[in-house]
Amino acid sequence: MRTQIKYEVIYRHRDRYAISTMCRFFEVSRSGYYDFVNRKNKPCKDDELIKHIQYCQKSNGNTYGYRRVWLWLEGKGIHRNPKTILRIMKKYGLLSEIRRRRKWVQMGKQMHKYENRLNRNFSADVPNRKWVTDISYIHTKQGVLYLSVICDLYDRSIIAYKTGTEQTVNLVLDTIRLAVRKEKLSKKKIAGELQLHSDQGFQYTSHGYFKLTQSYGILPSMSRRGNCYDNALAENFFGILKTECIYRHKPATFQEAKEMIDRYIHFYNHERIQLKTGVAPLTLQRFLYCPHKLEQF
Repeated sequence: MRTQIKYEVIYRHRDRYAISTMCRFFEVSRSGYYDFVNRKNKPCKDDELIKHIQYCQKSNGNTYGYRRVWLWLEGKGIHRNPKTILRIMKKYGLLSEIRRRRKWVQMGKQMHKYENRLNRNFSADVPNRKWVTDISYIHTKQGVLYLSVICDLYDRSIIAYKTGTEQTVNLVLDTIRLAVRKEKLSKKKIAGELQLHSDQGFQYTSHGYFKLTQSYGILPSMSRRGNCYDNALAENFFGILKTECIYRHKPATFQEAKEMIDRYIHFYNHERIQLKTGVAPLTLQRFLYCPHKLEQF
């Protein structure tokens, strides 16, 4: 039995038995026991900080790691060492859940291949210059729901997403059309300046994908075969979505999954702190480059 536990047992029975007798029985020193009592009766110096961390985790659905909690506290004017935050979160069970790995599946026959224009350069100076896209699987009791997203590497916001019960080329094409419409982009505005990066899934090698990107003037970019790191930002988003939302709540139906995805993407875009920037993706900085979006903000 650990010494700390022995002290707890002695403290619990202090009114029934003599302290000295119990200390001899458990083979611990009385001075050590009384030090334990003094520490136990003192208020914890971290009490106030624990309350702030608990509030932070409650407000974001217990999804933040210690770095984001640290940034959140800094934003509230509460300055602590990040290692202190990690220690407290570990001690009081306030850490977020660990992500699960994604299973890779190769499907379909390739028709069109594109060069890797992005080449793992996951940054952009202005909006609508570099987009990444991918499809993932959302398991429900009703079946599999497919989610297609497009992320802008300028601020890593999800600018468009579509769900469907079948993994089709049209699901991808509809996502692209939605992104172009929401960003109010014309072929003149795109003019060969916008890269759209994907993996080598059959939707992205299809002739329909080729024709649509050509019609918009979008420059397709493609990961090397079986190399998930070439499209790491899209992979990262799906890992976050599943860990912080899907795996924790396990949707039963397609409709429930869609509603969860809607809520989470809104949270991700408008509230979830990014470690790189210290703010949520959709901040006013983006709207300096996209004045028309101020009306939607």
